[in-house]
Amino acid sequence: MLHCQERFYEIYHREAESMAFCPYRICPIGAHSDHNLGKITGLAIDKGIHLAYRPKQNGVVELSSLQFDKRAQWHVREVPKTKENDWADYLRGATMKLAERYPLQVGLSGVIEGTLPIGGLSSSAAVVLVFLKALCQVNAIQPTPLELIQCSVEAENQYVGVSSGKLDQSCEMYSRKNHLLYLDTKTDEYELIPTQPSMKPYKIAIFFSGVERTLAGSKFNMRVDECRSAAYALAAYAGMDYGKFHETNMRDIPREVYDRFRDRLPHTWQLRAEHWFTEFARVEQGAAAWRRGDIDEFGRLSFESGWSSIYNWETGSPELKTLYDIMTRTDGIYGGRFSGAGFKGCCMALIDPSFEESICQTVTHEYLKTFPQLEGKFSIHICESADGVM
Repeated sequence: MLHCQERFYEIYHREAESMAFCPYRICPIGAHSDHNLGKITGLAIDKGIHLAYRPKQNGVVELSSLQFDKRAQWHVREVPKTKENDWADYLRGATMKLAERYPLQVGLSGVIEGTLPIGGLSSSAAVVLVFLKALCQVNAIQPTPLELIQCSVEAENQYVGVSSGKLDQSCEMYSRKNHLLYLDTKTDEYELIPTQPSMKPYKIAIFFSGVERTLAGSKFNMRVDECRSAAYALAAYAGMDYGKFHETNMRDIPREVYDRFRDRLPHTWQLRAEHWFTEFARVEQGAAAWRRGDIDEFGRLSFESGWSSIYNWETGSPELKTLYDIMTRTDGIYGGRFSGAGFKGCCMALIDPSFEESICQTVTHEYLKTFPQLEGKFSIHICESADGVM
C-alpha cells in the first residue's frame, strides 16, 4: 500500500476508492524553447505523482499532500478568482480551466504523494494532470489529451503566473516506454520514436542537488520575456508584420532574419535568441540520432543543450552547474543537462547501465566535496522510461 493510501485512511477512516498516477518527465534536448513554440524531446520516467481519492457529491475538492502541511479546499464551481500562494494554486487553476470547458458537479477528497524530491522533473505539471485525471473520472467526462494539456498550461500561465509552454504536460501525457517523444509545440504534432534494437542500453539517472526551487519566484519569466523581446525586435528590423508582444514568438522569425540582424540586438537578447535557434536545430538532430539508434550522438547533443542553457540562456544555480560539469567528465554518462528551469532542482543524465555503480560513486564524491553541507539532502535515483498518463 502506498503512503498516500495509508494517509487517506487515517484522515477519512475508509479506503480510497480510486488511484491515479502521472509520471515525471525529463527533456534531454529542447529546454527553454517551448514557450516560443519550439520543438522538444522528452521521456516520461517510472517515478511520479500518485493520488488516492474518493468522489464528493457536494462538489467540494479537499486535498492533502504528503509533501506539504496545509490541507486545501474549494468548490468545483466556486474557485477563488486569484491564487492563494500555496501548493494547491495549480490545482485551483486547473479546476477553473476544466470548468470552462465542461460542467463540473462532483468534487473529490484525496491525498497526493510524490515519489521523488521536488525540483526539475515537472512535478507541478504532474500534480495537475493526475488531479485532472481524477476530477474527470468522478465527473464522468472524457476530454482529449490536448484539452488536458491546455487546461494545465492555462492554469500555470493565467492563474499561477508562470510563463511556461506545454513541454512538461506533453511529455507526461504522450510519452510511451522505450520511445522518445519528438513534439512540435507550434502544431502539436508529435512522433514517438522507438528505441532501436541496435541502440546501446541506457538508464535515466536523476541527480537531485538537495536544493528545491519554485518557478514563479525565479528568473524564469524574465528569460521568456527576453527571448520574446528579441523576436519582436527582429520582426521589426526585418520589416515583418507583427502584432501584440505576448503573441510574438521566436518560431515566427526565420533563421536567416536572426543571422542578418542579430548584431543589432542587445547582448542579453542575442544570447536568448542564440539558445532558441541552436536548441531548435539540436532537437531535430537529436531526433534523427535516436532514429538511427545513436545514443552517443544524442547524448552529446544533450550535453551541448546543457552548455547553451548555462551560457546563452544564462540559467543554472551553482549546485546544478557543478553537477553538470561533473557529469561531462564522468565515464559512462552519454549526456545530460539540468532539468526544468535550471535555477535549482536536479540534473538528468542518460547513462550506460554497466557504469551505474561507478557513476553514483563518482558524482556523489565530487559533488559533496564542493557542497559538503548538502550531505543527506543530495540523492541519486536511477529510473527507466515509462508510459505517460494518457
